[in-house]
Amino acid sequence: MADVTTKIEPPPKFIENISGADKENAQPLQTTDEQRKEEKDDVKNDGDDIKLNIGEQYMVKRSDDTWQAAEIIQRRYNDVVLQDEYYVHYDGLNRRLDEWVTKERIDLSELYQRGDKSGHDLLNDQTAGRKITRNQKRKHDEINHVQKTYADMDPTTAALEKEHEAITKIKYIDRVQIGRFEIDTWYFSPYPEEYGKVPKLYICQYCLKYMRLEKTYRYHLSECIWRQPPGRDIYRKGTLSIYEVDGADHKIYCQNLCLLAKLFLDHKTLYFDVEPFLFYILCEIDKQGAHLVGYFSKEKESPDMNNVACIMTLPPFQRKGYGKLLIAFSYELSKMECVVGSPEKPLSDLGKLSYRSYWTWVLLEILRDFKGTLSIRDLSQMTSITQQDIISTLQSINLVKYWKGQHVICVTPKLIEEYISSSQFKRPRLTVDPTLLRWAPPKRQQSQKKK
Repeated sequence: MADVTTKIEPPPKFIENISGADKENAQPLQTTDEQRKEEKDDVKNDGDDIKLNIGEQYMVKRSDDTWQAAEIIQRRYNDVVLQDEYYVHYDGLNRRLDEWVTKERIDLSELYQRGDKSGHDLLNDQTAGRKITRNQKRKHDEINHVQKTYADMDPTTAALEKEHEAITKIKYIDRVQIGRFEIDTWYFSPYPEEYGKVPKLYICQYCLKYMRLEKTYRYHLSECIWRQPPGRDIYRKGTLSIYEVDGADHKIYCQNLCLLAKLFLDHKTLYFDVEPFLFYILCEIDKQGAHLVGYFSKEKESPDMNNVACIMTLPPFQRKGYGKLLIAFSYELSKMECVVGSPEKPLSDLGKLSYRSYWTWVLLEILRDFKGTLSIRDLSQMTSITQQDIISTLQSINLVKYWKGQHVICVTPKLIEEYISSSQFKRPRLTVDPTLLRWAPPKRQQSQKKK
């Protein structure tokens, strides 16, 4: 298999036909669905003749029935629905929400009357007169994560980001069928050409073989003899198991796992060079077999002391504690190896939230029960978390200060209890029992061991 690279020309900029004075006085359009219907009735006779060009911006109806300004990125003909589809990027929203839409979901009257509403403006309109729940606000903040602009990056980072965006700009695979789940994908993944541009891909949940046709998938399920990942079952607690798979011993399986993971991770570069990595795969166990939940990978020898290269939980299993369980498991391995570790950067948005929550929980648990003097270095040796990650975490909750050239932990029992009882402290639903871990650390170079 080889990487699929799509060359994408930069879209032309959208130019509004509004003078400077008029633009200052222009008011955002506030149109209801009924008004939009009336406007569309005026152009319905010409709708089939209107050609939508790449780079133009329209108001598009999202899957949750809200309207959002969006830019057309690409066009394709769908053999299933027998019409053109348009790949759109919603202004102000994370790229994971980019999608293919038909012309029926595009307000054709909005190109020349666009009100320049951002995602935040639309949210305010749609929630006017009613309270926003904490859960809705959290989800909105996560989705509306805005990346740094190229001007804010150093030249090398900006060049790499531009190349990454060009290659991964268009997500052709809309959904994957894996086990009993049909999952909407988030990002582009470099599956081979004949598989990478189908709207739906079928994936065996046991061997991870991918197929284009449902009939091929059904036949494969009747023939596949796999019921668990290859490699060793190194941890079993209740209905959960974690398998260690060597990328050098099971190359095809690990490559397929990476291709699947890329559908849900924006910044992921490991697809095919899997031999230098170990994969730790979390599964739910029942009578049918071991069902893939998520995984993390790590380099066999990491010069940067990374104990995780990539971590992913499949969307149907997210927000159930599995992500933090994988994070905790990676640190248990680091403790047994007598090394400190940190995840490879950059982390995804959800990855940042999960790691910061895990670090906060671990550190507050230790600080609450510890009596005596404790340094940053002591905490690092106890937890296998790097000193940099410890400092940034304690700074985020105002428990460390820089004094006389060094970082000093500033806590009292009362302050710790206040943090533990606050919403910032989230106790993991699932924890690792080290006594159930059947694993021996590989030999490491002496320079990697904690001193």
